[in-house]
Amino acid sequence: MKTKSFFLTFTVIAFLVSCNTPPPKEGSETAKKDSTCCKSDSTCKQHADYAKIIAAKIYIKAGKEAEFTQLFKAMIDSTVKEPGCTGYELFQNPYEKSNFLVFETYKNQAAIDAHFAAAYFKSFGDKIGPLTAKATEIIIYDIAKEEKK
Repeated sequence: MKTKSFFLTFTVIAFLVSCNTPPPKEGSETAKKDSTCCKSDSTCKQHADYAKIIAAKIYIKAGKEAEFTQLFKAMIDSTVKEPGCTGYELFQNPYEKSNFLVFETYKNQAAIDAHFAAAYFKSFGDKIGPLTAKATEIIIYDIAKEEKK
């Protein structure tokens, strides 16, 4: 169990350390949710054609974990069929069973926009709303690449 926890922690840290945080598009839902992302850093650029990863922390009410994971399995099944989705994983904290992490990878920003616009995504949000203990934390990262000159 400790090995799995270490691996999960290492994986999360590796993702967070190796990726740059892009600024959200003006007026987008992400901009509204994440107003601290690259406010004034001129080196932080949005790369619409870069591969993206979404890291989301979801906090579920105690005792609602099984209901949440059942709903989330349906979300995974639908999302992995999207042409722009290249990966989608849900992780549960082994010490705080009501805390979850989601890592989603997409080909580009257009794929994320299509995902957020999907009817099943909006329906999922409505279904899990009553199960959440606090607001979900979502950050969209560019997958680090060397700039072409």
